[in-house]
Amino acid sequence: MHHTHSGTSSLYSAAGLRKYLTRDERERFLAASLAAPRPDVRTLCLTLAYTGCRISEALALTTASIQAAEGIIAIRSLKKRNGLVVVREVPVPSLLVVQIERVHTLSSLHPLQRLWPLSRGRAWQLVKEVMQTARIGVGPHASPKGLRHGFGLHAVRCGVPLNLVQRWLGHADIKTTAIYTSAVGPEEREFASRTWHFGKSRPPDSQVRRRRRSVKSAAPSLTAPADLAVALEDLYHAARQMFSVVGR
Repeated sequence: MHHTHSGTSSLYSAAGLRKYLTRDERERFLAASLAAPRPDVRTLCLTLAYTGCRISEALALTTASIQAAEGIIAIRSLKKRNGLVVVREVPVPSLLVVQIERVHTLSSLHPLQRLWPLSRGRAWQLVKEVMQTARIGVGPHASPKGLRHGFGLHAVRCGVPLNLVQRWLGHADIKTTAIYTSAVGPEEREFASRTWHFGKSRPPDSQVRRRRRSVKSAAPSLTAPADLAVALEDLYHAARQMFSVVGR
């Protein structure tokens, strides 16, 4: 698939380095976030991963930004458009809402109280530490921007309409959002697999993957968002138990 290298219009840097987190890297980051010893780091990382917001936008979130009953986070776009303040609503898993309510005690805070009173540099450092725990290698993808790109790419591959992804990410131009359609997805790989072997001696790539999954049937499937949320919540409780034992 062709990729241009003009600033933010590509998922690769001018040197050919990937800018986004893969699905496996994203899942490892979510698991590492849930296991983070600091509760505020846990909620910050999960918010970045589940909303695709910029780190500066996350740090600007206040108590009033969390609409718990609706499962929505209202994010103020910091890139101004014609001097207007733009607020976009992003739906998030109930797991994240519960975490934020517990950690930040929203009911006792002023509506304009910032959830994470951190500098941008310090927040970036904390996110980077979680990425290291998640075994995400060095590169432009190992950054909050890599999380943002990973969110957009994951949403497009899950079949979310491009205009919704544009709105969730706060892109002024849908052409910016369209870069996520350029990455190779499961359907494109399936088409390509038909060209890799001659005759009928080799099954399609999808059948090979299904056979591998059947061998690993003991491992939980994390492909569906609902399954992933449940699995992450189970992991969160296991991590809390582990850290409580270590702290004794």
